Amino acid sequence: MSEPPTFSDPNMLAPPRRTRRGAGRATLADVARIAGVSAQTVSRVLNSPETVPPATLEHVRAAIAQVRYVPNRLAGSLASGRSKLVAALVPTIASPVFQETIHALTQALAAKGYQLMLGESGFDDADEIELLENLISRGPDGIVLTRVVQSELARQRLASSGIPVVETWDLTDTPVDMLIGFSHENVGAAVADLLIDRGSKTPALISGNDPRARRRRAGFVNRLIARGAIRAEADLPVVEISAPAHFGDGRRAFVDLLTRDMHVDGLWCSTDALALGALIEAKERNIAVPDRLAVVGFGDQVTSPYTSPALTTVRIDGRKIGQLAAQFILERARGERVLERIQDIGFEVIRRASA
Repeated sequence: MSEPPTFSDPNMLAPPRRTRRGAGRATLADVARIAGVSAQTVSRVLNSPETVPPATLEHVRAAIAQVRYVPNRLAGSLASGRSKLVAALVPTIASPVFQETIHALTQALAAKGYQLMLGESGFDDADEIELLENLISRGPDGIVLTRVVQSELARQRLASSGIPVVETWDLTDTPVDMLIGFSHENVGAAVADLLIDRGSKTPALISGNDPRARRRRAGFVNRLIARGAIRAEADLPVVEISAPAHFGDGRRAFVDLLTRDMHVDGLWCSTDALALGALIEAKERNIAVPDRLAVVGFGDQVTSPYTSPALTTVRIDGRKIGQLAAQFILERARGERVLERIQDIGFEVIRRASA
C-alpha cells in the first residue's frame, strides 16, 4: 500500500533544495522528499498511476510540477529493459487514410504511459529490410506496420528481434507475429458486385500503383469476369496512378478514361481522393452522377459524405485497428499471450448518392 502524504495542506509544499550539483536538475528523490512519500511511490505515480490513491497522486504531481522534475526515460528503460516507445510506420504521414488508426493507437498507448514514434515507409517495398533494421535498432517495445512484410529476410529479422510486431491494414495467413486487417481482394469483389447489381455495363477503374491497391484491383477484375461483366482483364479500362494520389490525379485520370471509352458508366477509384477528382471532372463535363455514371471510392474520408453527390465508398474501421494494435502490444508487454493473434475486422460498403 502507498503511504499517505505527511503534510496536511497540498498547497504548502516544502521549498525545493538545490538539486544535483552542477546539473541543476531535479531528481526523483527531490520529488519524494517534498511530497513526503517514498521514491517507490513517486515511481508508481510516473509509471502506473492507476495503482496510487487519488490524494497521493495529486500531492506527488504537485511536487513534480513545483521542482519541474523531468523523468529520465533513458535511465528508466535501461533499468527496466523497456523503452516505453512503440514505433509505427505509415506509407505517408500526409495521407488521411490512416489518421484514425494512428490517433486511436496514440491514445491507447498514452493511457498506459507509452509514446508513439511515427515514421514513413513509402509505398514501395524495395527498402523494407533497411527500414525495419533502423526501427529494430532503436529498441522499441512494439512495432506497428500498416502493411504486411514481404521480404523473407525482413520477416526473419523481425521475428528474431523479440519485439512484438503488429501488421495492419492487410491480411495474410502467415504474419510475422500478430495481424489486424481485412482482405483487399474481397473489397474489390464487393465493389464489382455493387456496380453490376446497379446495372453497370461498362465498368472502369482508377487505381494507385501500391501493392494493396493492386490486390483490390485483382479482386475487382476477377469478380467482373466471374459475373460476365467483362471477358478478360484487358477489357477493363484502367488508369494507374503513382501513389500517393490526390484529387487532381483523379480529374486527369477520368479525362484519360473518357478518351478511351466515352460509354463508361461505373467507375471505381482506389481512394476517395481520386473519386472526388472524378466527381469534379464529371460535373465540369455535365456527366450526371449517378444517372449516367456511378462513382465509388475507398476509405470513407471525413469529406466523403459531403461531396456533391455524396460519395459511395468502402469504410475500414481504422479506429478499431489502432485500438486492437495497442491492446496486443500492451498485453505482450505484460507478459501475456495474445490468444487471437490474427484479426480480420472486415469492411463495410457505404452506399450514398454517387452510386
